[in-house]
Amino acid sequence: MTQQFREQGGAATMDPGRLLRWTTSRLMTRLSRPQRLQRQRARLERERQRQGRPHRVEYFHQVDDGYSHLAAQLLQQLAARYDIELACHLVSGPHGRNLPEPDLLLRLSRYDSRHVAPHYGLDFPGDAAAPDAALFALAREILAAQDDTQFAACAAAVGDALWRADRAALDELAQKHGRADAAACSSRVAAGDARIAELGHYSGAMFHYAKEWYWGVDRLYHLESRLASLGADRRVGETPLVERPGIETGPLRDDGSLTLEIYPSLRSPYTAISFDRALALAAATGVTPRVRPVLPMVMRGVPATRQKGMYIFFDAAREARAAGVPYGNFYDPIGEPARRAYSLWPWAEQQGRGNALISAFLSCAFADGVNTNTPRGLRKVVERAGLSWREAQTHLGDPAWQGILEDNRQAMYAAGLWGVPSFRLLDAQGEPLLALWGQDRLWLFAREIQRQLASR
Repeated sequence: MTQQFREQGGAATMDPGRLLRWTTSRLMTRLSRPQRLQRQRARLERERQRQGRPHRVEYFHQVDDGYSHLAAQLLQQLAARYDIELACHLVSGPHGRNLPEPDLLLRLSRYDSRHVAPHYGLDFPGDAAAPDAALFALAREILAAQDDTQFAACAAAVGDALWRADRAALDELAQKHGRADAAACSSRVAAGDARIAELGHYSGAMFHYAKEWYWGVDRLYHLESRLASLGADRRVGETPLVERPGIETGPLRDDGSLTLEIYPSLRSPYTAISFDRALALAAATGVTPRVRPVLPMVMRGVPATRQKGMYIFFDAAREARAAGVPYGNFYDPIGEPARRAYSLWPWAEQQGRGNALISAFLSCAFADGVNTNTPRGLRKVVERAGLSWREAQTHLGDPAWQGILEDNRQAMYAAGLWGVPSFRLLDAQGEPLLALWGQDRLWLFAREIQRQLASR
């Protein structure tokens, strides 16, 4: 199974040399330190004050992206609430090695946005399909004709008409706000693409402020907190525009009839900060956890860039701090360390310690800086999981794991998911009730579990 996925090299290499593994590990550890972030923020704020510049927030809007439509609904409120200069850009969205699964990503953005929107007090049509090409072009031309203020004022209405496939509403908005011709629209998008690349990112629905990125409504609470700390909040003491939902396990408890499927990998920063919390959610609500590990993305042929990897690691560090989860002392487990640990997983499962093995590996690699590429490091993982190192050595290299992980990957893709961690909530008959990607959605699974239990 592992032979079917080609070594990609570069930032997506699945088998770095010892020096590259050590260098990458030290760099990521240094970049994730909160002290470094605090120093950088203080330096940037001193420079801003010295130069007399406003707090400038840049927003990058991708018209056919569900997450961008959610973000657009908060642009005017953000500009009114905080003393900022808001610049709005149009972008075409990720492409090339930053967009491994283009069809899946846009489909997921619609499905995910539909489920998330009501909890944030926002709107996304429940039956929204991929936008019609002509309506997409018209929506983009309307937005391309707007200055920053008008963009913030009309982007939500334009998106609403687009996602509802309402041609009459779009024509009315074009008449009211104007529209750019095709050439001017292409120029505006090209300028947005150039700007986001210059700043070091690749995706739509992103906010940028002073060298840090904030993805859509899910990361707006970080941006609001930062602006408030700088004295830019015009309504001090009021509830932020977007608060991060908590994982509320609720009063109702299942009898094990619901199943929470968890798809982790052993080299995923987001898995590292959420795996134990996902298991805790299952335990607290009485649902049956079913852990289905998969290979890390670069080990299953999914392309990646250094730019994307750096953002993910930094973002995971920020999310870990917010959740109070240990993270950041990193020793890269890609390649052989992951394979060796996966080879132990079927045996660990038989001992009832499969989840403990994954948890121990992730904490060693992402929080404790343990080099899992050495026998000593792997032994620490095994013993931390409550297993015998002597017995573990007889199972190292057992190929049984390969078929299991490939079956898990196929199941994950069949659900329209590809990244990790992904989750599925299944009913008593094994039918999916909810399937979403990301540690960001554990709170939504918690609420769905309570909703399902209350409806019985």
